[in-house]
Amino acid sequence: MKILVTGGAGFIGSHLTEFLLNKGDTIVCLDNFNDYYDPEIKRRNIENSLKNKNYTLVEGDICDEKVVEDLFRANKFDVVVHLAARAGVRPSIENPKLYQKVNIEGTVVLLDASVRYNTRKFILASSSSVYGNNKKYPFSESDNVDFPISPYAATKKACELLAYTYHDLYSISVSCLRFFTVYGPRQRPDMAIHKFANLISRGKKIPLFGDGSTKRDYTYITDIIDGIFRSIEMCSGYNIYNLGESKTVELKYLISLIEKSLGKKADIEYLPMQPGDVNLTYADVSKAKKELGYNPSVPIEKGIKLFVDWYLKNQL
Repeated sequence: MKILVTGGAGFIGSHLTEFLLNKGDTIVCLDNFNDYYDPEIKRRNIENSLKNKNYTLVEGDICDEKVVEDLFRANKFDVVVHLAARAGVRPSIENPKLYQKVNIEGTVVLLDASVRYNTRKFILASSSSVYGNNKKYPFSESDNVDFPISPYAATKKACELLAYTYHDLYSISVSCLRFFTVYGPRQRPDMAIHKFANLISRGKKIPLFGDGSTKRDYTYITDIIDGIFRSIEMCSGYNIYNLGESKTVELKYLISLIEKSLGKKADIEYLPMQPGDVNLTYADVSKAKKELGYNPSVPIEKGIKLFVDWYLKNQL
């Protein structure tokens, strides 16, 4: 298959690209290498892929209609895997217009091109943040998600709705994947696990927002890649899938695992909870298991050790 991966030089995208290349697929990566974090990190992410004859890197923006038009005109894509987005809950509160433009308008540009050039499968990266402070858990795809508590979450919900509209109007198949706190090698440096490992290893204070009792459903990168791959294979109609570990981990326990793997104690600075942060995420993955054969297999204890081993070798 020929697959367009947007945001393909990022954390999830670079892992997915390597996985698909190893399967024999032809990959076109579209990434704008923005400055949300050091673009050189992304360039290191794709060093191996660039050596593969079935890989093409296009540096461009999903909001640039000419770039996207030229890309679709020059290629016959079987699938679009749309991972590109402005990420992060807290930055979205500071700059909601940017998140609306990139996440929503960029998605519409890609959906439009997919329809016009007859790309029949569209995989959309959504987020567990759409659930907000859902009172029912584990979170199910059928739960009401009309109450996002950050602009980032609102844009992801909007993208799911837009994708459904294009499915209904033009009969393209869409799978929206709600990722639950993905971690592992190459994780973005601003994300908690990477940030904590970096600060603890250097003997600096780590900021802990709240009392450490918040819980997240952390999902190791290989489980997410498996879920995306299965979604590509099985994409038909319109579906939403939770991709998580389906277990909750308390923040204090997470920190203790990082401490253990690093062999260093954390110096914790307790701070108030931040706007936009949710108290708990917890995925019901029964639909993904039943329909995709998704079966997450990396527990947090193993995953943290694998991440820290990578971090110590790469000290970014």
